[in-house]
Amino acid sequence: MTIIGISLGHPDDATAEHWLSTVPGLADLPGLVACTHLVRVPTPHVAISLAAPGGLPDGLPACAADFASAAEVVAAEHRQRRSGRAVRYPGVESLVGELSVAELLELSAIERVTLLGGVDPEPDTPVLTRDFVRPQWINGVLTLIAAPAGSGRIGPFELPDPTPCCADKH
Repeated sequence: MTIIGISLGHPDDATAEHWLSTVPGLADLPGLVACTHLVRVPTPHVAISLAAPGGLPDGLPACAADFASAAEVVAAEHRQRRSGRAVRYPGVESLVGELSVAELLELSAIERVTLLGGVDPEPDTPVLTRDFVRPQWINGVLTLIAAPAGSGRIGPFELPDPTPCCADKH
């Protein structure tokens, strides 16, 4: 398994995810797990970790010297499965529409679904994916944190298009 960190100073998750979508050779890489990480050094930004069983494509960018330590930290966090928000992972393309918890676990690399507060839903609980499923490494397990989504369903806690916290409500 090859695991690396890349720290290019992306200001937010959306920018980091967009960058990932532009890297030649990543989209079809078998077994790829690509995660975003919020880091503070040398300035607050989003770094990326990449892991693939057969190696990674050539031509990935090198980090500037002042971002190298952030890249090392996120690679180590991913290697130890301690942190990282998975953007690409085996089966993510199948997580569309509404699935049961059992189907979501069967179709993807996600290993656990838990509700806010730590309660695991029943396997037949419907999951409204919103076509945006971003699990994270928690205690070595790729875990989707979910919240109630109405009518007995649950959905990923992270929304695809969240309202900014300080949005003008006029």
